[in-house]
Amino acid sequence: MTTFLLIRHALCDPVGISIAGRTSGVHLNEAGRQQATALAGRLGGVPVAAIRSSPLERAMETAQPLAAALGLPVAEDAGLNEVDFGEWTGRTLIELDGLAEWRDFNERRSSARIPGGETMAEVVSRSLATLEQVRRTPELTGRLVALVSHGDVLRSLVAHCIGMSPDALHRIEIAPASVSILLSEDGNWRLLLLNSTEEWPIR
Repeated sequence: MTTFLLIRHALCDPVGISIAGRTSGVHLNEAGRQQATALAGRLGGVPVAAIRSSPLERAMETAQPLAAALGLPVAEDAGLNEVDFGEWTGRTLIELDGLAEWRDFNERRSSARIPGGETMAEVVSRSLATLEQVRRTPELTGRLVALVSHGDVLRSLVAHCIGMSPDALHRIEIAPASVSILLSEDGNWRLLLLNSTEEWPIR
């Protein structure tokens, strides 16, 4: 049995405005840095055994205060990287709203491919591989592991693990600096918490 704390990176300027994608040099803004500090305060006493993060700066900057509070290193993990948004990288949401391909992607995430980028099935495959690799690591079995990633990556993981169609991802809210909890037990998944920005809820 392994428990995963799924943490979305804290606020950066593009959130809700444009597609940062895998662009380098996107850092947390002031509100995001405050969120990352608060997150470390909420989880600093939790017995986390390991921290893995998307390699992008905004995710690493979210993970680092928590790592410092827990006295742990942060391991970069490509499986937790942001969705490859291909040709949409850098575009604003207002611009994308006018594209038929964007509307199709948001209505049929189970089958649509981002132009020059990934399908959601590919996102699930690589991120789930990270969870499975952690689950099979003997020293992490039965422990808490924190994974810092991105909104659509975490929505996709949650949807997959609870048997929800990717077409319904818009029904799942994963806010910046929120924590969701997945439990893996005997090959089965259970969602224990979704989108929490409150104090550690499990005693």
